Amino acid sequence: MAIEIALSDMTVPKNGGILVGIDTGERRVGVAVSDTGLAVASPLNVYDRKGGRKDVQALIRILGNRVVGGLIFGLPVNMDSSEGPKSQSARDYAKYLAGELNVSFTMVDERLTTVVAEMSLIATGTSRKRRREIIDSIAACLILQTALDRLQFRRGPAGESG
Repeated sequence: MAIEIALSDMTVPKNGGILVGIDTGERRVGVAVSDTGLAVASPLNVYDRKGGRKDVQALIRILGNRVVGGLIFGLPVNMDSSEGPKSQSARDYAKYLAGELNVSFTMVDERLTTVVAEMSLIATGTSRKRRREIIDSIAACLILQTALDRLQFRRGPAGESG
């Protein structure tokens, strides 16, 4: 059973593993991974949503032999900070995937991450076709990096707890 925990409790991931950022879309899911020091997020890949066990298998295939200590999911909230049906759907998906991987998870506000990802890709001259292929993994990277930055801030300089 998956347990949703506070972001601050992700400072020491299960099994000493990495954190994985996930941007859940209606059709595609972007995946990003942290380094072992929990300081830097990197985009990894995208998979097409098929539902249930097929999504779990796709995520496991993408993650390969990485030791996963926890999952950071984007939470789609409205601009007024309220949660709607998409928020509940994201929570349900997070709980399912985390349960299947037997790791804890947390949700992080993902407002405008896809917009920022798109703007960044346009600014670097990425073609429209390539943007469609990677935008979800870039959004997952932004979600994860936001969480890592918050964790770093809580730990203080040089990883001190604070």
